[in-house]
Amino acid sequence: MSESPYHSFGEQALHYFRRDHEGPCRLPIEGPAAWRGAELFDDARFVERIGPEEIAELERAVAAVRGRGLALAQVHREDFPLPTLCRRAARWSSELVDGRGFLVLRGLPVERWGDDDSALAYWGLGLHLGTPGAQNPAGDLLGHVRDMGEEASHPNVRRYRTAGEIAYHCDLADAVGLLCLRTARAGGRSRIASSVSVYNELLARRPDLVDRLYEPFQLDVRDEQGTGGPRTIPVPPCRYAGGRLRTFYHSDYFRSAERHPDVARLTSHERELLDLYEEIARSPELALEMDFLPGDVQLLSNHVVVHARTAYEDDPGPGRERHLLRLWLSLPPPAARPGTPIGEPSTRGAGSPEADPGSVVPRSADAASASSPTTPPAGS
Repeated sequence: MSESPYHSFGEQALHYFRRDHEGPCRLPIEGPAAWRGAELFDDARFVERIGPEEIAELERAVAAVRGRGLALAQVHREDFPLPTLCRRAARWSSELVDGRGFLVLRGLPVERWGDDDSALAYWGLGLHLGTPGAQNPAGDLLGHVRDMGEEASHPNVRRYRTAGEIAYHCDLADAVGLLCLRTARAGGRSRIASSVSVYNELLARRPDLVDRLYEPFQLDVRDEQGTGGPRTIPVPPCRYAGGRLRTFYHSDYFRSAERHPDVARLTSHERELLDLYEEIARSPELALEMDFLPGDVQLLSNHVVVHARTAYEDDPGPGRERHLLRLWLSLPPPAARPGTPIGEPSTRGAGSPEADPGSVVPRSADAASASSPTTPPAGS
């Protein structure tokens, strides 16, 4: 079993940005990914509880790996059998690709397991959801989302290593998972929004701004490539093809690219677009906020969901700080569907009659080229 069980940082980023594009969609998009937070805030259907038998299955797999002395990076899917839970994992993966694009798993006994076994169980579960990937050029496989005391205002600091607020963004993988080991004393709420619904609202309010989303913005690499590497790379936020809208959005990194003298300043039109996009995503009608419990795993598609976080305050004392483990996953391609395509643009509302057919199907409520020698920065 010589093949690596995970993608390198570059492999994963190129996989994520391999987004086909047929042309801008100028009709409202309908489908399960076009949800609205106001319709889901009291909807428990996106919470999947993990039962005692499934916990025992995870514990047996962890014990087997420990017994063989395998390091986390050596563990393949075959080394971590989940004969019952694997079927649910396949459904969860499909929900990320073909459904609303997010869910929460609840009930992992992280306090009993401890951090190390929790991390291994999380990794093993991830192997049944997709293919994990490194989160930076150094090859880190699980990101530790906690306050490291770094200065949030420094242009190269990753915001997830601070206790500050994090603006809406996407990570550089098909999906991101966050396992909660410990919560904060106050704050640290997760905030998510459907990028499909944000697009629809932007189209309704300011159709003149939509086409700019299909043109590249410079993305600040923030020293991820190291000395001598490129300081920015061009990334178009939106790609539309085969009935699907895929969005990579990272306003902080789009905006901070201006600090480099060789990067053109954002125009007033571009600033207006970024400001309005975030205003729509933050609106009570579209945003969905949630608190984590220890043992929760939040899973998000980075193609159809943008995510953010409120600032937080930790409990004093070692071992009591808010601590999440981040996992990046590449997922199987979307399922081919007979008959009606998965994305059907709505004929309601304003839009060009020449718009391309197809788009993601709503329940209301590319790319950096694969041949590019550089890869985008790790998550914020």
